[in-house]
Amino acid sequence: MNRAESYLSARLQERADAGNLRRLPAIHAGVDLCSNDYLGIATHGLPQAFMPYDPGTGATGSRLISGNSAFAEETETFIAAFHSAEAALIFNSGYDANTGLLSAIAGRDTVFIYDELCHASIIDGMRLSLCRHKYRFAHNDLVQLEELLQKHSTAGQVIVVVESVYSMDGDTAPLAAIADLCDSYEAQLVVDEAHATGVIGPRGEGLVCALGLHERVFARVHTFGKALGCHGAAIVGSAVLRQYLINFARSFIYTTALPPHAISVIGAVYRYLASPGFSNAALHDNIAYFHRQADETGIPGLLPGASAIQAVVTGGNEPTRQLAAALRDAGLLVHPILHPTVPLGMERLRICLHSFNTLQEIDLLVKTLQQWAGK
Repeated sequence: MNRAESYLSARLQERADAGNLRRLPAIHAGVDLCSNDYLGIATHGLPQAFMPYDPGTGATGSRLISGNSAFAEETETFIAAFHSAEAALIFNSGYDANTGLLSAIAGRDTVFIYDELCHASIIDGMRLSLCRHKYRFAHNDLVQLEELLQKHSTAGQVIVVVESVYSMDGDTAPLAAIADLCDSYEAQLVVDEAHATGVIGPRGEGLVCALGLHERVFARVHTFGKALGCHGAAIVGSAVLRQYLINFARSFIYTTALPPHAISVIGAVYRYLASPGFSNAALHDNIAYFHRQADETGIPGLLPGASAIQAVVTGGNEPTRQLAAALRDAGLLVHPILHPTVPLGMERLRICLHSFNTLQEIDLLVKTLQQWAGK
């Protein structure tokens, strides 16, 4: 074993000794209560009328060389209008969108202020920027956010970064109040809408549009790999922002564009969301039913939240693994979320509800959780 592999092996052993070594999960059959396929598009497909055509397998290059097309730009125009924005720019993933956006828009004297539960891609985007000033505030804590804004608002450009729906807790940001604070201190607001896209709003436009805040948010990231059941992401905002990202976002400039087929699928899904036949009501009915059943039986550790993500904090990697195994034995697929993905003591089950889950499946989920709690 060479020195490089010895170093890697030692780091892996440290993880194993701490009981938090990550492994790809085993493949099990069962009821899907773990995926981000909230609307069932990825597994059940689109209605036949919206099925995409197959225009080709490869983009042939970056968007700035040979990978651009009229179809890609038309899709971006549709996405922008759907989310009540002036312009949109497609990236290859939500991770690429966040790292490209945040690394590009900040100079050395920019101040980033961000929620402590922001996704790793947001943290990495800020790290990749030239920005030397990054401050986090306690989750959804408006008092601490305002204290940081008061302290740093005279320093120059201030950018506040939050998510609309948080991926591990499933709760929503108090976006209207955050937008008010940003307006008061002349800060720019960036919102990651990954887990709100397709889910929140009558057409799935996201929380920003649902609250009528689209003209007060500098940039939004809409990810396609969750409820939309495909791949990629779009940053929506002003035409100036789009042109700036084309020039400065490295994760856009220096990568092969999404293939035409992927663009076709994205466009098809958005046409479906915009159609009269689309509804996400079944998903929200299932979320409401889960909470009614949970309130009746009581589930210790269940965090409040009205999104498709429901978190049950168990505390400790081993108890979380054991509860996930009990659910799997009942035919329910819920994966444990362990440290270091979440802080020590906050290990949990991340339950994802879907439009296609039946009431009987939800009853079984609640019953199994309650039985486990009673042990």
